[in-house]
Amino acid sequence: MGLRSEHAYCAALGSIALAFTTWLGSLKAEPGQGLDRADRWGIFVGEWAPTFFGLGLALAQYEREDAT
Repeated sequence: MGLRSEHAYCAALGSIALAFTTWLGSLKAEPGQGLDRADRWGIFVGEWAPTFFGLGLALAQYEREDAT
């Protein structure tokens, strides 16, 4: 399909940046909701990063097997 491990790693790094952005955005855009709501948004998006890193490791393993 053309998906490589580098794509998954980039998605993981992007999701870390997105988690920080959503946390900060929720904190500023919803001032009456408090820090708890912003933390929930940041944690929700932040949980994507380990998934993408895991996919990257799995894809890297397949890439190594195909190279040999």
